[in-house]
Amino acid sequence: MTDWNADLYLRFAEERTRPAAELLARVSLTAVRHAVDIGCGPGNSTELIARRYPQAAVAGIDTSPDMLEKARGRLPEVAFTHGDVATFAAEPPADLLFANAVLQWLPDHQTLLPRLMESLAPGGVLAVQMPDNLGEPSHRLMREVAMRPDFAGKIGEADKVRPRILPAGAYYDLLAPLAATLDIWRTTYFHVLPDAPAIVDWVRATGLRPFLEPLDEAEETAFLDAYTQQIAAAYPRRVDGRVLLAFPRLFIVARR
Repeated sequence: MTDWNADLYLRFAEERTRPAAELLARVSLTAVRHAVDIGCGPGNSTELIARRYPQAAVAGIDTSPDMLEKARGRLPEVAFTHGDVATFAAEPPADLLFANAVLQWLPDHQTLLPRLMESLAPGGVLAVQMPDNLGEPSHRLMREVAMRPDFAGKIGEADKVRPRILPAGAYYDLLAPLAATLDIWRTTYFHVLPDAPAIVDWVRATGLRPFLEPLDEAEETAFLDAYTQQIAAAYPRRVDGRVLLAFPRLFIVARR
């Protein structure tokens, strides 16, 4: 897969940062020596951690060179490195592992989350936020367009482009035996956007990437045209002419 586009991602920086801020607000740690933002992106979530815990050694890892470049420009004092969350292990063990909108891209959470818990120091916290939006029109319509004959041959099985996260109860059962305290909740944000093309811009930076990646330029244009038409029908304009993007997210705060 080609690199992430940090500039496109940051067009909605305020909306994307809000869940990270609300996740961090539920972390009860008063002192942190070592914190790692896994899947740190352009450093917007890392900045929240550094401000909350100014005495901590804060690090960020990501697989995207473009995201890491933006993060280093934002926070030159933080150690940002190229790394894969799927194989990550904190060294030394972390007081805080922060995973904002990254774990939904990875499979096998039954193994992944317990392994992340093992990277915590005693009393450390794993804080996770994951989009839970595969059932929303924004993502359902991606799959429907991808299954059209013009695109299916290159995209493949649309339902397997992104793995489905587990139900909240499954995460509770998975982490409760490993956690001294465990907090799980789900929030639906309603983002006010100018129009349907703005929704398309939002998801082009994230969820739409794996669908567009296999397509050539003409196919990508055709896909986006078809998808935008479907989005415009699914998200009607409100009384002021704008649209509401419903965006459910699942949050987990587990203290070892």
